[in-house]
Amino acid sequence: MKSKTMASVGAAIFLTILLSSCSTASRETTGSIPANLNKPVESMTQPELQAASRKIGEAYAKSPNDRNAGLNYAALLRMNGKNDQALAVMQQVAIHNPNDRVVLAAYGKAQAAAGQLEQALSTVNRAQTPDRPDWKLESAKGAILDQLGRTQEARLAYRNALDIHPNEPSVLSNLGMSYLLTRDLRTAETYLRSAVAQPGADSRVRQNLALVVGLQGRFQEAENIARQELTAEQAEANVAYLKGMLSQDNSWKKLANADNGTN
Repeated sequence: MKSKTMASVGAAIFLTILLSSCSTASRETTGSIPANLNKPVESMTQPELQAASRKIGEAYAKSPNDRNAGLNYAALLRMNGKNDQALAVMQQVAIHNPNDRVVLAAYGKAQAAAGQLEQALSTVNRAQTPDRPDWKLESAKGAILDQLGRTQEARLAYRNALDIHPNEPSVLSNLGMSYLLTRDLRTAETYLRSAVAQPGADSRVRQNLALVVGLQGRFQEAENIARQELTAEQAEANVAYLKGMLSQDNSWKKLANADNGTN
């Protein structure tokens, strides 16, 4: 039973990446607009991300000690799936900025994306300070703990982040995805709908909501949500993939039916 659950979790993570790859970042990106770009990175299409990576990469090559250039380049590399290269960039940025909490948080995210989860947790914990806790670090910590399977600790970290920064949509989204990974789709949807309703909710949050709605078999509703950022073709392709997974893989059926007591 445990192996089947883990198969569902792995598939969920994969599909989340697939849904986001057309136009959005992973849950833990900065959401900033890098220098010389006029569009937030989380709303870029895949070709735009690749072009932005080349452009910011050139700026980083000219000034490898530039903190912001390194942060932006590493974020774009991660969004393009180049996790090992992003980690190498962040290692250099962290060497030059060893006490910078923003840098350490980004370094931890890069480590996690590259599969170095325990190292990532150590980095994020080192960046956090009890007297001035940072909600972004708490949220990053939660995401890492979720990947380590330490669910209750992860949710505590998310709630700590929300205590510091109430109603932050990215944290509510992370909390919702935490419930998705334990197959509690209704609770996941509740948190994601709350996240979408907050000012500042971006494409990543809506795509996560589309995923959870689709996993419950409400495909037209999921496609309508996805179409708010994606082209009609991209939204249809995502939903078609989701339908295929649900129809062909028994673990997906268990995930979709979890709330109905049929698993």
